[in-house]
Amino acid sequence: MARFNRIQVAQKIFDTGLMPIFYHPDLETAKSIVKACYEGGVRVMEYTNRGDFAHELYSELNKYIAKELPEMAFGVGTIMDAPTAALFIQLGANFIVSPALHSDTALLCNRRKISWIPGCGSVTEISKAEELGAEFVKVFPAQSVGGPDFVKSVKAPMPWTNFVITGGVDATEESLKKWFDAGASCVGMGSNLITSDVLKNKDYALLQKNVESTLALIRKVKK
Repeated sequence: MARFNRIQVAQKIFDTGLMPIFYHPDLETAKSIVKACYEGGVRVMEYTNRGDFAHELYSELNKYIAKELPEMAFGVGTIMDAPTAALFIQLGANFIVSPALHSDTALLCNRRKISWIPGCGSVTEISKAEELGAEFVKVFPAQSVGGPDFVKSVKAPMPWTNFVITGGVDATEESLKKWFDAGASCVGMGSNLITSDVLKNKDYALLQKNVESTLALIRKVKK
């Protein structure tokens, strides 16, 4: 069962402004990644459902988080259908992220009051997602569908829309300022945050530093 309802998850997304996104097949490495992000100030993370037996690792990782990192809302991404969403909800997923818009997933998540963040690339998809109850929509792939200009253009007639940006976000003041000035509520970052050097060298202190500096930049550009 989810430890945080969708209202609590939404507040964490708004407050943090940064959602690290990752997949790693090794449990101990995954624990170290999440812990470093938590200690760096992150309170919402997405684990991607991309590897074999990812649900088994997610289960163990979520148990660890509940015990050791209790304020972390841990969700799962790359969910393409309701049955897969149901599997991860049973394992305690606090939110579900999809790369595409699927109404069956929306209805399932709404029934359980689980936050659902669908990937959208057009105004029509965004409006449909909100009709289906999405508090946030994931602009994906963000840079390819128009970048910050797309977000800014949508916010003009639809100022109530809350965007999580994934794809095309760098951990620099210039990049973050463009997205937040355009109207982003949160940015999702994968390899630009959890870098190859961090993973290769198991330098989790560097990861914590990356998270701290990125959050500081987000606070700065949001003022």
